[in-house]
Amino acid sequence: MKISAVQLQSFAGDIASNIAKHLEFTRVAVAQGADLVFFPELSLTGYEPQLAQSLATDTTDLRLDVFQQCSDVHNITIGVGLPRLTGSQVQIGMIWFTPNAPRQTYAKQQLHIDEIPFFGQGDKQLVLRTPTHTVAPAICYESLQQSHADHAANLSADVYLASVAKSADGLPKAMLHYPSIARQHRMYVLMANCIGPCDNFISAGQSAVWNKQGELLVQMDSESEGILMMNTISNQASIYTLVGI
Repeated sequence: MKISAVQLQSFAGDIASNIAKHLEFTRVAVAQGADLVFFPELSLTGYEPQLAQSLATDTTDLRLDVFQQCSDVHNITIGVGLPRLTGSQVQIGMIWFTPNAPRQTYAKQQLHIDEIPFFGQGDKQLVLRTPTHTVAPAICYESLQQSHADHAANLSADVYLASVAKSADGLPKAMLHYPSIARQHRMYVLMANCIGPCDNFISAGQSAVWNKQGELLVQMDSESEGILMMNTISNQASIYTLVGI
């Protein structure tokens, strides 16, 4: 299976421009034979908690149909981040598009204290089952909590996808935690971080891939946009950018 994590800078609050950018990166992933591609936390709006209420939407949003069409045509699973409106609350969500199947949603279950004034918690772990792997998404803060990875492993996940928006201050802990859970649970771990301004901080990129032995295979820098791709058959990973493709 070829699994792709995208590092990009979102346009704050501009869903239309972000959709176009997501599709551009998805096309690159498709050209490289990806089976799955996922994006950073709240990637379709940018990580902007104070804008989330006005930008929140759900799986029925017609603007998202292009992702389902892309998934169906190219036989690729796509995970995008956005504020999810459910009942009276907004959640930090991901919508997952799988080929010729209903859309699935995942909402962040463990919130950072700074997020509690703006978001409600999700209450269920999503797992995506493929013919060869069981995939568990995780969103930023919760992906650094041991209990989250333990629960994913109990659900038989062997691929752990961390969709994050992390500053330089938050990366050292991530660089210790992700290889640790990879080794402990024999999981592939991929981190997709954004770059550029987010809320009141600068996101620091350095998206990365670890194999099941906890070995760091590839890592991006703190300023570039691109795609990291893990090939679980060859146990190798590569980086692709829009420049030069």
